[in-house]
Amino acid sequence: MSTFPDPTRTPDGPAYEGRLLDRPEEEVVDQGAPFDIRTLMTRRTVLSLVGLGAGGAVLAACTPIASGAASTATSSAVPTVTSTPAASASSAPASAVPAAEIPDETAGPYPGDGSNGPDALTDSGIVRQDIRSSIGGGTTAAGVPLTFSLNLLDMANGDAPFAGVAVYAWHCDAAGGYSMYSSGIQGETYLRGVQVADADGRVSFTSVFPGCYSGRWPHIHFEVYPSAAAVTDAANAIATSQLALPQSACEAVYATAGYDGSAQNLAQTSLSSDNVFGDDGGALQIAALTGDAASGFTATLTVRVDTRTAPTGGSMGGGPR
Repeated sequence: MSTFPDPTRTPDGPAYEGRLLDRPEEEVVDQGAPFDIRTLMTRRTVLSLVGLGAGGAVLAACTPIASGAASTATSSAVPTVTSTPAASASSAPASAVPAAEIPDETAGPYPGDGSNGPDALTDSGIVRQDIRSSIGGGTTAAGVPLTFSLNLLDMANGDAPFAGVAVYAWHCDAAGGYSMYSSGIQGETYLRGVQVADADGRVSFTSVFPGCYSGRWPHIHFEVYPSAAAVTDAANAIATSQLALPQSACEAVYATAGYDGSAQNLAQTSLSSDNVFGDDGGALQIAALTGDAASGFTATLTVRVDTRTAPTGGSMGGGPR
């Protein structure tokens, strides 16, 4: 977690880098996601002014670094996986514009966005690229490394890159548990984070490959918000969906140590039988993926968001996760 200096006292109250604190009675490090995002956006302005070289260091400084490196499960003779979404146009390149808007899906019972109990979005430090560690210390999630990126397109603006939207992403750990909710890890906040889309509409997270628990295909949840300020309330999300992981990569990962039970659970479900992806087999939600289980994977999904349609996804207290 980043370390901040003491706030500056101004006639209008305590401030940090010229911005009034949202919670004057709290320390700078306890101001929550909106303050973190404003800090991030301000430093991106610096990036644009001073150039990529020096600005990159400034931007990196405002992104908390995991307290420890994630454990990397290895497997001998694991083949390299290169896959594209298993949609009707599966032969198209990963950068191709999808056929339709990203499907609205449930956020499930473990969103951690305040809509069903705990709210990670109030934690200063939630705005981060590396989500493997719990915010402010604690456990670092172990597993096969996974970097996943979303390329967001604004359908209402001719599929232009959706720069400036905020994305909150979260998923289960290698054992299938969700931080903040599952037994034994209620006090953890790992595998949850917020990023703001750059000029290309891209957000990226460093994580670990999620496990497969009974009844669900391996997936990653995400919510898209119209602006940095809108992250304060889950009801502001303009899209709620899930990224599906390709079967070949899942099989390779679940053959490694640390994913007990995942191979058996995967064998008992399919994209067509999954209660979230089953409508169309996840045609618009399967990530393009490269890498291997020994060194890790990189997943990319292009996401079209149409602000002219009312979102129908969102959180729920039970059922599909």
